[in-house]
Amino acid sequence: MTSTALELTQYIRDIPDFPKPGILFKDITPLLANHQAFNQVVDAMADHYRSRDISAVVGIESRGFIFGAPLALRLGAGFVPVRKPGKLPFTTERLEYALEYGTDALEIHIDAVVPPGRIVICDDLLATGGTVAATKQLVEKIGGEVVGLAFLIELTFLDGRSKLGDTDVFSLIRY
Repeated sequence: MTSTALELTQYIRDIPDFPKPGILFKDITPLLANHQAFNQVVDAMADHYRSRDISAVVGIESRGFIFGAPLALRLGAGFVPVRKPGKLPFTTERLEYALEYGTDALEIHIDAVVPPGRIVICDDLLATGGTVAATKQLVEKIGGEVVGLAFLIELTFLDGRSKLGDTDVFSLIRY
């Protein structure tokens, strides 16, 4: 880990057996409560993508909104939410995707990206990669070019990167 990541890990709290037995949840709320740590995360993400002419940051519901909106402001880009079905008020494009047990779906406004928009997708955590891979596919479906995927935390042992192709993946903290 970089020195930045080591400094930030002090603000990540482990919660055993949440939301179910056997899961070790990485709680980021202490990091969010500390304005310097939160600012450091957004600055690091912005520094990584600043020279890439980003037109929009897509935030994945819901913690992707927390990091994605300030990242968009720092990059001088728009912010686009990707949400669970039925949460967006305008006409949407929808994508169903497979989970380990069952399926889920995401939606985006059909006019959220002006092609060929250069997009960074942002979320708090990269785990198995299924949700971000679906988001990437959804953005591409409406004409966006996904040039980066930004995360605070990456759980490397779950190998989520393997589902993301050759798109740039930036994560500050890796466990």
